[in-house]
Amino acid sequence: MQLVLTGVTGAAGIQIFRQAVLDTAITKITVLSRRALPSWMDIPENDKTEVVVVKDFLDYSSDLSVRLAAHDACVWALGKSSVGLSDEEYTRLTYDYTMHFVNSLQEAGRKDRAGEPFRFVFVSGEGADPSGKSNIKFARIKGMTEQALFDLPPSSNIKASVMRPAYFFPSKDHPSERENIRSPTARAMDCLLTPIMKTVLPSMYTPVEDLGLFAVEAAKGRWSDENLFPNSKMREYLKVLRTSSNI
Repeated sequence: MQLVLTGVTGAAGIQIFRQAVLDTAITKITVLSRRALPSWMDIPENDKTEVVVVKDFLDYSSDLSVRLAAHDACVWALGKSSVGLSDEEYTRLTYDYTMHFVNSLQEAGRKDRAGEPFRFVFVSGEGADPSGKSNIKFARIKGMTEQALFDLPPSSNIKASVMRPAYFFPSKDHPSERENIRSPTARAMDCLLTPIMKTVLPSMYTPVEDLGLFAVEAAKGRWSDENLFPNSKMREYLKVLRTSSNI
């Protein structure tokens, strides 16, 4: 299986990347990144990853589009907090970049391929609102992106699914990532929040390792008869998976 990843230097993306490297069913990983990956990333050595530097996520070369269309799936974890961004900026980052990738696949001929559809896994978040009625920027624009993916016609040959993780944080097993992805204040807050979330509000907490595992399994086609996975459903399905598969 050949997989495209974005957002791999973020808290969600880096864990998805790690899980994909460890998964023997995945034979090739193409990482789309604005720059070369930093040296602090704690990813296992492997020979199946190719990093493609993309200066503008709204302008792929025709050659790149064709190469991407030859893959089987993508986990789209590119994004950042909406805090401090205008509606226009957050829309470009969240909706425009995502839909440009999807449209590029179709223009490159993915819709004309027979067989299994291209599986596109979008990392959204709890609280996203596809109705477009929310006054919260994050909820409205993430929701708009979700709805656009759900509205893709069967003729696109793209099967979209949406993950809505709740609160998550880089793993304590990888200190360099915590230090480079989150500020000292955020790390201190996490030490307080995580125990509370785990015990008092588990529905609002997503272990980052679970996020990575779920994203990769979804990209491989597990749970393909569904397209929306809120945090509670993700955790429920992973519990069943681990029980049945000894993962």
